[in-house]
Formats: sequence, structure tokens, C-alpha cells
Amino acid sequence: MFYYESIKDDSLVEEKLRALSIRFPTKGFADYFSRIRNEGKTWNHKRVKRVYVKLGLNIRRKIKRRLPHREKHPLEIVPEVNNCWSMDFMSDALQSGRKIRVLNVIDDFNREALNITVDSSLPAERVVRELRDIIEWRGKPKEIRVDNGPEFTATTFVEFCQSENIFIKYIQPGKPVQNALIERFNRTFRKDVLDAFIFETIQQARDIAAEWQADYNQNHPHKSLKGKSPKKLLFTAIGGTPDCGELTLTNETT
Repeated sequence: MFYYESIKDDSLVEEKLRALSIRFPTKGFADYFSRIRNEGKTWNHKRVKRVYVKLGLNIRRKIKRRLPHREKHPLEIVPEVNNCWSMDFMSDALQSGRKIRVLNVIDDFNREALNITVDSSLPAERVVRELRDIIEWRGKPKEIRVDNGPEFTATTFVEFCQSENIFIKYIQPGKPVQNALIERFNRTFRKDVLDAFIFETIQQARDIAAEWQADYNQNHPHKSLKGKSPKKLLFTAIGGTPDCGELTLTNETT
């Protein structure tokens, strides 16, 4: 038997339609065909439609919201206090199975734990409130390094940082190594606290976390800080002594 074998090559049309569908996922055939014609291509309307259907582009797809392009910011050793803070979330559960979340904030200069907040829910509004509390006694940072979580991309958080003239350093999606300082802190906190205790209540978790934070800042020797604790390095940097108590820093201090 002899059968007719098509000699049409639609590879260029397919390539163009795929590229348009990736770049403009919310558009349809009419928009794609108009763009193709505006580029000077003379492909027949029926041919483009046939390939469009063949690729399944006529089936409505659920569009996933895309993040804007994130630039890669190198992880640098900051030269002063309040130059850059790092923030991240952690998750755990109480003995009853109830989920809890932890918000950690550190100063990249001396790795000091500025805040450890434990609660069942930590939306963007709560994150902003915690930042305001820290800024009252610490002063505000020039930059904050965060991932692309919904709390950090929320309008509430973004507008707060803009109003305070704080630059947000978003890491690239799927690249936690770009926020390595807070990731290393999280590892220590999980090993010493979250994996070491079974919490019956959120308040119990808060108390243990607060006690650990105080000891960590005052006594934990950092290899990256040449064996000094966060507080000792801080007092050394500003010319104080470790036994002079809690400091209240301002932007002028740094």
C-alpha cells in the first residue's frame, strides 16, 4: 500500500509558539498570531492555528505567579554593625502536634541573634512589628537579606522597608547558600533547641529559645569570629567591655 507522507516542516512555527507561550503565558492565539505577523512572518493563519492546537496551547492552563528576576548578591563580610541583617523562618511542632514557626534575625557583622520569635503564625504584619521592636534598641540596618517567602514579598514588608530606607536583598529562588549566615545559625538553633526538646506549649518554647539566645550571644565561640562570642566582638568593635551590660545602638553609633 502507498500512503501520502506530509513534507510540511512546522518546526519553526512550533518553536515560535512555544517561545511566545513561555513569555506571555496569559495570552491566546489571537495575540500570538498578531505578534507573529508584526515580526514580518507570513505564515498562514490556518497553519499557525493548526500547530497551536497540536501543541495543546488552546487548553487553558493554570498560570503560576512568577517572581521577578533576582540578582545574585555575593555573601560579603560586612565591616560594621547594622550594615546587613539576615532573616529566615523555621518550623517545628509541639508535643500535641500543633505546628509552630520561628522567625530568626541576626546581624551579619557579629552573627548576633537579634530576635527569635516563636508563635503558631507569623504573617508579614508580625514580621514588621518585630523589626520595629528591634530597631528601637538596635538602630536600623542598611540592608536585610531574605528569601522569597510570602512574608518577605508581601506588600506590608516591602513598604515598611521602603519607608525606613532599608534595601531588601532577595536571594535567588532555590539558592539558600546565598543566605548562608542565617542558614548556619538555623542549623545550630535546631540542633541545640528544636531537636533537643519536646515542647508542651508555645510559651515553653519561647522561654527555652530566649534562654538559649542569651547564652548564644554572650558565650558561643564562633570559629569565623576567631573564637569570640557575638557580644564580645561587638564590644570590641565599639571600644566597650563585655561586662558593661546591654547596649542600645543607634545609626550614629555605627
